[in-house]
Amino acid sequence: MPVTFDASAHTIPPEAFDEAAALVRGRVHRTPMLTSHTAARVAETARGVRLAGGTLHAKAEHLQATGSFKVRGAILRLASVDAAERAAGVIAISAGNHAAALAVAAALAGIRAVVVMPATAVSSKVDACRAYGAEVVLHGATTVEAWAEMERLRDARGLTFIHPFDHPVTIAGQGTVGLEILADLPDVDVVVVAVGGGGLACGIATALATRRPATRVWGVEPANSAALSLALAANGIVPVTPGSVADGLNAPFAGDWTLALGRRHLAGIVTLGDPEILSGVRFAAERMKQVLEPAGAASLAAVLHGRIPLRDGDRVCVVLSGGNVALDRLGELLAGAAPIPGL
Repeated sequence: MPVTFDASAHTIPPEAFDEAAALVRGRVHRTPMLTSHTAARVAETARGVRLAGGTLHAKAEHLQATGSFKVRGAILRLASVDAAERAAGVIAISAGNHAAALAVAAALAGIRAVVVMPATAVSSKVDACRAYGAEVVLHGATTVEAWAEMERLRDARGLTFIHPFDHPVTIAGQGTVGLEILADLPDVDVVVVAVGGGGLACGIATALATRRPATRVWGVEPANSAALSLALAANGIVPVTPGSVADGLNAPFAGDWTLALGRRHLAGIVTLGDPEILSGVRFAAERMKQVLEPAGAASLAAVLHGRIPLRDGDRVCVVLSGGNVALDRLGELLAGAAPIPGL
């Protein structure tokens, strides 16, 4: 991207998101905006407010290419590597969605890709990465162990590391979700986004900051995988050992960029237990006829359980960020869902 980023101040200029949108246009799906009156009714009961039009809006990024928003940032990031980096190849660490996104982006760009995934990664995500053409390395039981293996392979093979969330170009790519939300819902008051490392939430919040500063962007983390909220509280990076059923949100730490942008632009972050997150998966399947992975349902679950501060007349949009769920585990996941009060 020709835009210059200020790494010392961790700022992303507004025009970066416009350029990002132009670069990914035609390479990613323009995902639809879904609505649910039942979800709005439950949210209204939980918070004692009335949503605009009695409707909850949902940005359907689980219907994106590769099944998650991640492909936006991956395509944009690979467009910025130089000739030597292209020739050497790239490497990533991911529980699944970033790995698949990089595999697809690399195939489109003609670049060799290696993805390191925990040995516990969902088999369907592993299979998808291989089908997209990436070399998959399974290592360790957690993303922390897989990260160490990624660093070893990066150095041994001279590969370029494509960070899953903490790079301004990647964040700008994910922020294009915010531009599409604004195009479909110009007067949106609240956007709710799941947080792993924070690239999507911070990208959306930064993209909206100058275009509709009145919009409050809330993040949602698993209670036992809360890297960004812990970093914000400590005003510094806090390593964690994540263990949520929402594997797409199991970042072992936040990043310098997401910490700075989150502090500047997020309204706040709430945390949910795994059973509450799974209730979002169940609600989406039963009431919205949408199949979501736990990470993709966290934002919806936070609203259904009344965890997001809302005001009368708010226009609320949740981002359904991923749909890569292992079908052979779906029954188990649905069985582990907490009841939703008022439903």
